[in-house]
Amino acid sequence: MAKEGSEMTEETQQMIEKQLSKENEPVESSCDGKDMRVVILSGFGGLNKLRVTKKAMPEPVDGEVKIRVKACGLNFLDLLVRQGTIDNPPKPPVVPGFECCGIVESMGENTQGFEIGDRVMAFVNYNAWAEVVCISVDFVYKMPDEMSFTEAAAFSLNYVAAYMMLFEVANLRAGMSVLVHSAGGSVGQAVAQLCSTVPNVTVFGIASCFKHTSIKGSVTHLFDRNTDYIQEVKKISPEGVDIVLDCLSGENTGKSLSLLKPLGTYILYGASNMVTGETKSFFSFAKSWWQVEKVNLFKLYEENKVIAGFSLLSLLFKQKKCSLVKLKIKPVVDSLWALEEVKEAMQRIHDRGNIGKLILDLDKPPTPLMASDSTETSEAGEEEEETEGDDIKERMPFIN
Repeated sequence: MAKEGSEMTEETQQMIEKQLSKENEPVESSCDGKDMRVVILSGFGGLNKLRVTKKAMPEPVDGEVKIRVKACGLNFLDLLVRQGTIDNPPKPPVVPGFECCGIVESMGENTQGFEIGDRVMAFVNYNAWAEVVCISVDFVYKMPDEMSFTEAAAFSLNYVAAYMMLFEVANLRAGMSVLVHSAGGSVGQAVAQLCSTVPNVTVFGIASCFKHTSIKGSVTHLFDRNTDYIQEVKKISPEGVDIVLDCLSGENTGKSLSLLKPLGTYILYGASNMVTGETKSFFSFAKSWWQVEKVNLFKLYEENKVIAGFSLLSLLFKQKKCSLVKLKIKPVVDSLWALEEVKEAMQRIHDRGNIGKLILDLDKPPTPLMASDSTETSEAGEEEEETEGDDIKERMPFIN
């Protein structure tokens, strides 16, 4: 922490001096060659649709701050965007990414509360995977002094979503019980940490068996997602649980509802069961949809159960509730990746191999290439040629 703080002070001073010198220079045209590295999604599909390239650097307009990005988060949602599985996907080419952190480099008008050199984290409606972003001050938050850039990039979407689901939607209180699917993921670990701040909360975690050794200390009871966890939970808590957080959907929806106590709350915040192969699969989508138990409103009425949905991005960018975001906690980070390693990082999420959050570190150089394979295999087993000369050779990841 101390090292990062000293580096930040020097970098901040350099930015202030740079900005002061710019005030005496003529305004440069858009053709001045100011480019930045970005990750571009050229179309929906496999990993070969992602590439690192150069793009003109943006400048802040009224109400925006310009952030020199130090790190940005990689989420399962980004995988859904790449495949084109989400509702109303953006039109490619697009720069993915919804969260980042860095240093304020310059500001437009009406940006009170921020200064050049401030260490900040931000929610971005796409365009986060870049060296520079310009974003409205409504979605920018100052980082605590003790928080590193890695922690800030791991914090935004996952911990805020977990906090709001537990305390705003489900009204978590002392003595309650929570069942969380994908307990080893970034949101799952955020849920476990937040539950530990409330007295006598029992956390039932569902996760792949290979993650159990790493996460068993973060939850009260841990079960393999491939076993009959319904019966195991009922052995411990015959009445069921008070809160279920489900990012899977599909067959788990009916199972989760059956575990809910009267006055309990089931929250759906994802549908990762729809993702199987590298590209979008209509079969997986249809299977997941048909496996969802059709909700009977009269049954909900008779059993006194609550069903809710939660999307933090919709809450922020569509419903304009950015003022609700206030939280401070220490995130769990899985691994750090260079911007050029975005494909390998996304594959780790696809394989459900992460425990905590994956971070794209803008200052990290890519690790050496290990293999010479230049083709990808599609879900159907066919080789897809790499486009635009991009290189997908496997790299050895840097794991914390």
